[in-house]
Amino acid sequence: MIDIPLSALEVAMVQTGTRAVETLRDTAAFAQELERLGYHRIWYAEHHHSPAIGAFPPVVLTAHAAASTSAIRLGSGGVLAPNHAPLTLAEQFGTLAALHPDRVDLGIGRGPGTFDEATARALRRGAGPTTDEEYQADVAAILSFLVDEVALGPLPEPWLLASSTAGAALAARLGLPVALAHHIRPDNTRAALEGYRAAFAPSRWCERPRVLLCVEVVCAETEEEAAWRIGPMDVVKAGLLKGLSEIAFPTPAEAAAHPFTAEERQALAGFRAQQAVGTPETVVRRLAQLVAETGADELMLTTPVHALRDRVRSYELLMKYAGATTAP
Repeated sequence: MIDIPLSALEVAMVQTGTRAVETLRDTAAFAQELERLGYHRIWYAEHHHSPAIGAFPPVVLTAHAAASTSAIRLGSGGVLAPNHAPLTLAEQFGTLAALHPDRVDLGIGRGPGTFDEATARALRRGAGPTTDEEYQADVAAILSFLVDEVALGPLPEPWLLASSTAGAALAARLGLPVALAHHIRPDNTRAALEGYRAAFAPSRWCERPRVLLCVEVVCAETEEEAAWRIGPMDVVKAGLLKGLSEIAFPTPAEAAAHPFTAEERQALAGFRAQQAVGTPETVVRRLAQLVAETGADELMLTTPVHALRDRVRSYELLMKYAGATTAP
């Protein structure tokens, strides 16, 4: 049993041979299904110039899903501060929170959302990479604008995304709940959590340390089927290990035929051991272990399975076996 809320991170993978618009059309149906299943929140990630992930702005997807659901929390996981003016983000998410009270989250991250330098510069209107000081100032400005300039009524719930000790330290200093990207850099999780909890300063946003742990999860009736479903993401990860960024998201059949090297298989196995892939029993056991190890207050699952029915089925199986609560 998992006695903390379960949520979802939607990265909108675009499978080879399909169009991005088809993935986009699935977003409302996905949100409706997860609301029906009792999931606590869905966040949308910001990506740019990737053949595998649709460049769908989180604020737009949040608005679209909120209009077709009634209870599930929705928001960004995250919007990337270097790509946006702080006042713009405050206005966008402040407006969403006013339209959908107590349902909107503003998860803020630092990365550019692309591996392409030209795209990153275009997003920044020609500016170079953001420094630590600039990022910290942007986050502080967003929070200030939410309160002092936008002030439309109900505020979005702010979160800081982190995959390192530095990001977790900023969340602690600002008194924000932290969303840890265990699905990206699991080796950083323990140190980031320890630093966050030790340095946390209460604020108007959060009275105590609050941790959301994002984990890659694929749940299926058999171990073999789960491995089949996660295969396309293994191909993408193997490409990233080689420094390739222009990687399409293959079909499961294409992934099954992919010639992984021995080194790639070893690296993928090591990463998967820190996530949760397999039957419901395997996944629940692994997630319960992560909760025990980290003391997480909430789990956010990212399930990089393209076909909507298979992705929903993974969430359905997990909720059925986990016995999770739906409120923090």
